Amino acid sequence: MDVNKMLQELRAEREQIEEAILSLERLARGRGKRRGRPPAWLSEMKKVGRPAGKGKVSAAAQSKPANA
Repeated sequence: MDVNKMLQELRAEREQIEEAILSLERLARGRGKRRGRPPAWLSEMKKVGRPAGKGKVSAAAQSKPANA
């Protein structure tokens, strides 16, 4: 393989690596406490879930008969 071609390929690979590093650095910098109102879909997801008063039933409550 030609040395000049190898150098060209290595330089291209180095550019790709540098771009990846820059992208990751930007992502790391952007990670912080989000400010403002959460999106509507997230608020809806929090509302959906287990109905109030329907928590876990303890083992003791399950073993007792209801009419006792």
